[in-house]
Amino acid sequence: MKTTLVIMAAGIGSRFGGGIKQLAPVGLNGEIIMDYSIHDAIEAGFNKIVFIIRKDIKDAFKEAIGDRIEKICKNLDVEIAYAYQGLNELPEGVELPAGRTKPWGTGQAVLACKEVLHGPFAVINADDYYGKEAFVKLHDFLVGYTPEKANQFCMAGFILKNTLSENGAVTRGICETNEEGYLTAVHETSNIVKTPEGAAVDNDGQFIPINAESYASMNMWGLTPEFMRTLEDGFKEFFVNMGDKDILKAEYLLPTIIGDLLAEKKLAVKVLTSKDKWFGVTYKEDKDSVVSELQALIHAGVYPKKLF
Repeated sequence: MKTTLVIMAAGIGSRFGGGIKQLAPVGLNGEIIMDYSIHDAIEAGFNKIVFIIRKDIKDAFKEAIGDRIEKICKNLDVEIAYAYQGLNELPEGVELPAGRTKPWGTGQAVLACKEVLHGPFAVINADDYYGKEAFVKLHDFLVGYTPEKANQFCMAGFILKNTLSENGAVTRGICETNEEGYLTAVHETSNIVKTPEGAAVDNDGQFIPINAESYASMNMWGLTPEFMRTLEDGFKEFFVNMGDKDILKAEYLLPTIIGDLLAEKKLAVKVLTSKDKWFGVTYKEDKDSVVSELQALIHAGVYPKKLF
C-alpha cells in the first residue's frame, strides 16, 4: 500500500537564500530540517512524498530542494509528486476578494493534493523537526487503513515540555484525550513559556502554571483519502459561513476543521505518543539550538554525519 507524506511548504518565501527559515542549513553537510523529515519518513516505510508549494516558487524550490530529493528518492523507489496551493483555487461561484494576498490556510493546502492523493497520508509542516518515533507510529497506523476506517484518523502527540522554546513564548494546541487514547479536544493556547517547574502561560507578566506533561499537537496528522471530500465540502461552507470574519485574513485551518468534526462526533483521532523532542525555528535564535540538537543526535548515532 502507498503511504504518503505530505509536506506543507507553500509558506516558503519566493526569495530563496538568506532569511528563509525553512532553508537554513542545520546539518553537518548543509541539510535542512525537511531533509531529516524525509529521511525519517522513508526509513519508517512511507513510499510517496508530496510537496505542497506555490506555482511562483516551483523552479526555485526544485533547484534548492526538489531535484536533489527526487534523485535520492528515485534510488529508494519512493515516488515524488507536487501540488500547488494558490490564492485563486476557490470553490465554484466564489470570487477572490479584492485585497486578499495570501492563500487560505492548511486546509486549502491539503485540498490542493486531491489529484495526487489516493491512499492514507500523513501531513507535516516543512520547517519542523518531529523525530523518528512519530513517523514510525503514523506509518504503522496508516498501513491499517481500509475504506471501512475512512473516519479513523491519528495524530502525533508530543509532550508539551519537549516542544518549548528557550527563546520566548509559543502557541500550542493542548490536547485532551479519553481513557482509550483518543482525542477529545484541542485548546489553542498562546504565550506558553518554559519555567523551572515546567511550563506556564504568560498572562501579562502573571505566570499561570500549565501541565508540562500534556499532549501538544504539532500539526502532524494521519488522514484518509475520504477526508479530501470532507475538506472540499468544508471549504465551500467556510465561505458560506464567513459572517463577520475578516475575509482578507480568515484561514481554513486543519486543526479547526478536525476539531469541529470531532465535536460533531464525525471522526475519531487516535493520539500516538512521541517522546522525541520536537524543534522548529519559531525565533531566529532557535536556529543555533536546532543545529546543536541535531549535532547531539548525530554524535549519539541517531543519524549518520551525511544524511543521504
